Amino acid sequence: MTNLNFCKLVAIGITATLFISTAHAQQSTQSVTAPKRTIVVSLEDRKLALIQDGQVKKVYTVAVGKPSSPSPEGTFLIERRVANPVYRHGGKTVQPGPGNPVGTRWMGLNKHGYGIHGTNEPNSIGKAASHGCIRMAEADLEEFYALVDVGDTVELVGQRNEETAKLFGGSETTVPPVPQQTVQAAATQPAQTAINSTPTLAGTR
Repeated sequence: MTNLNFCKLVAIGITATLFISTAHAQQSTQSVTAPKRTIVVSLEDRKLALIQDGQVKKVYTVAVGKPSSPSPEGTFLIERRVANPVYRHGGKTVQPGPGNPVGTRWMGLNKHGYGIHGTNEPNSIGKAASHGCIRMAEADLEEFYALVDVGDTVELVGQRNEETAKLFGGSETTVPPVPQQTVQAAATQPAQTAINSTPTLAGTR
């Protein structure tokens, strides 16, 4: 092997090593600098807290599922984010705009059909009024959408506990449970929603 070819091989080896080292360094930096976000929703308080790196960043008032179509409890992930979604249900299509039942943003959870979104019924915010999803006022929704990402954890807490008492104030027992209301037979089944952005998502609202 000539000295020239040997030098070329050494140069290629050094370049490859530098490339791999740089890639590892970038991955390490990303893993260190990427913020850890958790969204805690107290269904009893009808409040949502965005927690980033252990600190409460924002608190919002939200609407939650009504007694006939309660919001699910448990720990989920944001699986999808859609700006200006198209709403489809029962053969009806609503384009993005003021009349869209899910507002201007949709953040779908990894529980099929459920998400955090807006509403065309702003008076429902702060109430148990949805078909199971978490509704937000438009300005809050658009601010919140910009602060979260796919993969963020969402905790839906049914009854007030020590964590939600610390986040939203008061004691574990100061907020009364959601009153059980007389439910119309037609309201026993949650409405199914399609949030369309290329593939179709089935959902509630």
